[in-house]
Amino acid sequence: MVMFWMLILVFFSALFATWLLRKYALAANLIDKPNSRSSHTIPTPRGGGVAIVVTFLIALPFFGFFGLLSWGWVWSLLLPGSGIAILGFLDDHGHIAARWRLLGHFASAVVTLFFLQGLAPLNIFGRVIDFGVLGNIFAVFYLVWLLNLYNFMDGIDGLASIEAISACLGMCLIYWVLGLPDLIWPAAILAMCVSGFLFWNFPPAKIFMGDAGSGFLGITLGILSLHSAWVAPQLFCAWVIVLGVFINDATFTLIRRLLRGDKIYEAHRSHGYQYASRRYGNHLPVTMAVFGINVLWLLPLAFMVATLRISGFAGVLIAYIPLLLLAIKFKSGALEHSD
Repeated sequence: MVMFWMLILVFFSALFATWLLRKYALAANLIDKPNSRSSHTIPTPRGGGVAIVVTFLIALPFFGFFGLLSWGWVWSLLLPGSGIAILGFLDDHGHIAARWRLLGHFASAVVTLFFLQGLAPLNIFGRVIDFGVLGNIFAVFYLVWLLNLYNFMDGIDGLASIEAISACLGMCLIYWVLGLPDLIWPAAILAMCVSGFLFWNFPPAKIFMGDAGSGFLGITLGILSLHSAWVAPQLFCAWVIVLGVFINDATFTLIRRLLRGDKIYEAHRSHGYQYASRRYGNHLPVTMAVFGINVLWLLPLAFMVATLRISGFAGVLIAYIPLLLLAIKFKSGALEHSD
């Protein structure tokens, strides 16, 4: 019961912190003004994701003191997340060259793998395989890509928040069914932090997340997924499934732009979710559609994988085929003048 009230406190702390940050952003003129690459039309304060970061990083040690999280687990979330958040905060307040941002991303990923003791063996079509050094290299690139794609996908009101909340709470449900309470708390804390922020970010948004928040969410979700594999190998694939909308849209868009020779760090609005929001003239239908896909399609498949009803990679393939078709339908990565 005490832990329930602690989660409620986390929610209201994030809610209040976002309100304070909005006041600060308005006073300091930290306003995201619409331009030709924007998906919004109204000047809006930015940087609200710092509330998620601060609340989560303050809450984690308390759960460590209560013995709900091991201190190794706490540090594996605190240090990389803090580094990415600080880098994103500095970039929000003054541009940092892409190469230095990327160096910081890889450094944070390596620190994460140090605390997690590398990539756990994975369940590949029913066989548990230890990939060794190659697995660790994959895990580093996986973390770097996840934190960057989360930044890319944070382009319309409420989308990045809904994705994080539905993924975390979905995995909490799976952990509860499997009897894995130790894994529940970090995901539950993160969900409550993002829920407090979502109150202000729900369409029409009163404040935006910013790079500090989106990058932090990306790497934290990646850490949660990698850590879960040490408890049960199939849980990593379950996480990859519940994050499928973001992974598919961002990856399909990136590949298409690379093949066309575009500069991948150049601002654009050619993701599928951006085309969809322009087609429907509103952010809300797209954000809620993603929520529906996560709950009605991806979560049941993740549950089947987690309970070993189907193998992990088979579950990922089944989950991703419709998402790939949606990416094609909504022209992910297509030239913007074709919209």
